[in-house]
Amino acid sequence: MHDQDTWDPGTIGARLRVLRKWRRLTLTELAGLSGLSPSFLSMAERGQRALDRRSHISALATALRVSEKDLIGGPHLTADPVQAAPHATIPAVRAALMTNTLTAPAVDGARPLDELVAEMGKIDRSEFKHTTVGEKLPQLIGELHVHAAAPADERAYRLALKTLIEAFQTATFTAKDLGYDDLATIAAMKAAEVAAILDEPITTAKAASLRVHTMPTTTRHATLQAAENAANTLEPHATDDLGVQVLGMLALAASLTATVVYDYGKAEHWMDQATELAGRTSDTPGENWGAFSSSNVGVWKVSLATERGESGGTLLELAQDVDEDVIAPRRGRHASFLADVGRGLARDKKTRSQAEQWLLRAERVAPHKIRNSGAVGETVAVMLQQSYGAAVGRELRGLAARIGVPH
Repeated sequence: MHDQDTWDPGTIGARLRVLRKWRRLTLTELAGLSGLSPSFLSMAERGQRALDRRSHISALATALRVSEKDLIGGPHLTADPVQAAPHATIPAVRAALMTNTLTAPAVDGARPLDELVAEMGKIDRSEFKHTTVGEKLPQLIGELHVHAAAPADERAYRLALKTLIEAFQTATFTAKDLGYDDLATIAAMKAAEVAAILDEPITTAKAASLRVHTMPTTTRHATLQAAENAANTLEPHATDDLGVQVLGMLALAASLTATVVYDYGKAEHWMDQATELAGRTSDTPGENWGAFSSSNVGVWKVSLATERGESGGTLLELAQDVDEDVIAPRRGRHASFLADVGRGLARDKKTRSQAEQWLLRAERVAPHKIRNSGAVGETVAVMLQQSYGAAVGRELRGLAARIGVPH
């Protein structure tokens, strides 16, 4: 599909150029198909503008008739052990998802169910979830299937199934973070299978949220409809803290998806809904389902502003509304917040010098997550390209090396 002489893995723009030429499209033709300007596409191909917005990637993948993965690249390993370690956990997670069924578990025995439930809670709140998942989750999934296949009673059966949904959620987002979209989809489908058996509004909504987050961006209008349908279905049943938190996360997912399809009116509506719901539960993201809370809504506002293309002072202003001490227990969420601010700052010449420090802070908070982030890698690659011929900071070069970006 590509010419090795022109293939530069440093930026998504380099892959875009190869794919565009493979489809025999001019910049003007691709601009017409994607809704992006020829000048923007030209700068992206030359590494002068970052292609890190979901909306842009979705539009280009659709126009080129390729998958998002063809455009953004797949999972990769570097010589850095912190970046590479989580990838070594994926085969065991994949095996656990593929070999266990609700009637035929792939392990012979299981610990007491209450012990497995407690361990699932520890994994979900682990400071270093990516490595903990690899060490604990595959066996946990197998043992929960043992209890589902031969439960002590109806209570035990339903508890095993509910805990499996939490396990599948962890598998979904771990796989997604590391770039294994197929595995994330499998985990989400497993959750939907279990939710259908339980037939409860909240567990059904949890599984629906995983479906929303794993649908391809090329089906973005269908994804928005799925998110809205799930939120509207759950709304009458969100009468306790858990229901409010699940509904809040669905509202945030709907706001994100609406942002990706440029429906900013709907995005604002669902963000308002999430803000209102956050006021009905405690501001304790470390304890709440999905980390839903007022502080986490603030984190999402920054994320959606970055997705809209905001930059510089706008991102700094939004960031001031987030209490980092409150979100600190969720290291992954905290790191994503710092990285989103850094990505936005990198877009503006006036604040580009500050971007490096925000990105480095994000890496210190959750190195496994940030060194495997395609969006951060794209930003760093473009920052290096923009600095071509000028002095490039040692710390930025070091971050590039750890992420696997040529420098």
